[in-house]
Amino acid sequence: TASASGAEPGVAPGTAEAGPRPAPPWRERLRVGLSAWGDTRILLIGTIVLGMTFAEGSANDWLALAAVDGHGLSNTEGAIIFGVFVTAMTVGRVFGGPILDRFGRVPVLRACAALGILGLVLFILAPNEGLLYSGTVLWGLGASLGFPVGMSAAADDTQNAAARVSAVAMIGYFAFLVGPPVLGLLGEAWGILNALFLILALMVLAGLAAPAARERTSAPAA
Repeated sequence: TASASGAEPGVAPGTAEAGPRPAPPWRERLRVGLSAWGDTRILLIGTIVLGMTFAEGSANDWLALAAVDGHGLSNTEGAIIFGVFVTAMTVGRVFGGPILDRFGRVPVLRACAALGILGLVLFILAPNEGLLYSGTVLWGLGASLGFPVGMSAAADDTQNAAARVSAVAMIGYFAFLVGPPVLGLLGEAWGILNALFLILALMVLAGLAAPAARERTSAPAA
């Protein structure tokens, strides 16, 4: 029911109801979007996403070929290796949510980086098929959570969250697009298995940058 003064409920007399805020000019939107690239935390989160996404995208294009040309497996076995990797990625993302809720982002990202590094070492140097398959599983688990956790961490700060998420996503998709051809060039020069050491180095950087994804805690209300 309207008050005696005629104002709407919950609106102070003499004040007009606020309408939709006008969109800021495009120059301001551009400045806000570019400011995300000057945020050290966002760049470190981008490093996490770069390493993990590079590991995922490169496996999509080169894993089966590396198993066939590098380890002498048949084409059928190469396809099975790729299926094992995709299955491990899926398992990691399905069970990653509860694990993140229990342990937090930083320990989980460090564990993922460690699994990915161990998996890559096993895959590159495996003397037998058993270790090759084990390395593939660890590689898939290690690369599974980097991109989604990076997106979530970039959105922690609600102010300019869209610009921050966009910057991290651009880094991730850059890795998806650039990673496979870079590995192809390195593989042509030094062999495909040796080229995979680049992924290992990026996974190390992702593990070192993991603290940047720490959850933001809001200040208690007064």
